[in-house]
Amino acid sequence: MYLSDSEEIVAFVVAIAIVIGFIASTYMEIKNTIAEEKDKLAEKQKNEEKIKTLIEYLDTKKKLIDVVVTANKKLEVEKKKND
Repeated sequence: MYLSDSEEIVAFVVAIAIVIGFIASTYMEIKNTIAEEKDKLAEKQKNEEKIKTLIEYLDTKKKLIDVVVTANKKLEVEKKKND
């Protein structure tokens, strides 16, 4: 049940190839996972910036509406005084 020298060399080369293949596939999976996480983080930051911009827009719009309402109230008061 012993292997000849050439069979041992072939078995050793195959074993090394399997280990190298495993290491390479693991490395590629880790690399892809890190890239995906970086993409998710970048997308999250981009979405947060969009949300901040939208909140600022809505706050500005609310202030503008408040100013218009206040101005309309003042105009109504002046109209009542003039009548």
